[in-house]
Amino acid sequence: MADLETLVSLSKRRGFVFPSSEIYGGLGAVYDYGPLGVELKRKVRERWWQAMVYAHDNVEGIDAAILMHPTVWKASGHVDAFSDPMIDDRVSKKRYRADQLIENQIAKLEKDGKTDRAAALHAQFVDALNAEDATGPLYDLIIAQGIKSPDSGVADWTPVRQFNLMFETRIGAIAGEDDKIYLRPETAQGIFVHFKDVAETARQSIPFGIAQVGKAFRNEVVARQFVFRMREFEQMEMQYFVRPGTQMEAYAEWSEKRMAWHLANGIRPERLRWHQHEKLAHYADAAQDIQYQFPFGWNEVEGIHSRTDFDLSRHSEFSGKKLEYFDPQTQERFIPFVVETSVGLDRTILMLMADAYHQEEVGEGDKKEMRDVLRFHPALAPYTAAVFPLVKKDGMPERAHAIEADLRKQFNVFYDEKGAVGRRYRRQDEIGTPYCITIDGQTLEDGTVTVRERDSMAQDRIDASAVRRYVEDKVDAWTPPAAE
Repeated sequence: MADLETLVSLSKRRGFVFPSSEIYGGLGAVYDYGPLGVELKRKVRERWWQAMVYAHDNVEGIDAAILMHPTVWKASGHVDAFSDPMIDDRVSKKRYRADQLIENQIAKLEKDGKTDRAAALHAQFVDALNAEDATGPLYDLIIAQGIKSPDSGVADWTPVRQFNLMFETRIGAIAGEDDKIYLRPETAQGIFVHFKDVAETARQSIPFGIAQVGKAFRNEVVARQFVFRMREFEQMEMQYFVRPGTQMEAYAEWSEKRMAWHLANGIRPERLRWHQHEKLAHYADAAQDIQYQFPFGWNEVEGIHSRTDFDLSRHSEFSGKKLEYFDPQTQERFIPFVVETSVGLDRTILMLMADAYHQEEVGEGDKKEMRDVLRFHPALAPYTAAVFPLVKKDGMPERAHAIEADLRKQFNVFYDEKGAVGRRYRRQDEIGTPYCITIDGQTLEDGTVTVRERDSMAQDRIDASAVRRYVEDKVDAWTPPAAE
């Protein structure tokens, strides 16, 4: 597996992800997607929408605004409870999340083979998280364990305190307390406030879901690990409304579907696992995460939560509007329960890059060399194909452009006529292009071209007129490479 530094370097060098505002020194934990990154992100977004909305006749889509009435966040609990436990190192002046320091200590004990101590600390950690006020118990654990600051190497800590993660801004020409609003910290609330609108206009009946892809914002104090934890990020969420008492069935069903989606994207199963929440959120009666083994350890990519009727009940209470569902068959009125699937788009991008990256030795004898390759699922690769004329003469560029134009009717394609073909192959391997089509002297004689496959480097000779269908069939039939 590549380390994080390798992925960061590759991302910038090849145009996947750039540090935001870098010419001015950058802005911490904010990143911009380059030409390749924006294509990868678009394809992941569209693949999720296909799986969640188009594949289900009872899931509808919306696109809610980022700015919402401030009472939305009071009703949802974010104003009072959307915070992380923070602790400061007095020596380095760096700030950390107290819960993550303890989690790292548990992981260190397990790695050192001190499993009994790790288990005991884990039990104390769970008790601390579930305390009415977790700040004191978390601080006591950090002190008792002698946990030192990663930066200064000493244990000179401030008390733990809660830090609200929402960004505040002002609306209107004159700033005042009444004009304060928030950048949304999640996309889910835009779905809840439109529950009845969607049900009525889309003529949906329970059970049904509402899906949304959009930006969210969190004032993360400890924002590290590249695009894994950012202050501006994108979520892909679906809220599934069900009859009370049936939520566990829907919870199990959507858990299975969501894990299957990640596997279908080519993620290796040994790098995915389920993680049950040790402390349930105030709104949940069940919650688990799909975790991926990133270069920096196991971390959440997607959460599946059974949110009960908390959200609709709270918005009904604070707005004075009834958010009930009327069942015409049973003549019952009830507030639906909700099962949520919430996946980070940026985290998915990082997971795909980490899982796809391979470095391998190819060639024989004195022709051996190292090859960097991103083994993306062909349906997700930024470029599906690259087209190369062997030389820039003899009509080869013209034939190559004709094939390129035909492929562009269906795929994103890269055209390259510069340098040796071997070097062109390597450049495409490194950005994950699954198929390279080369036009050579034989093409001028019999109309055939060479198609080279990224993962195996095998080459097929096919008729130039069949290239688009060939690529289409290969993309549809692709399966992940065997586990290493």
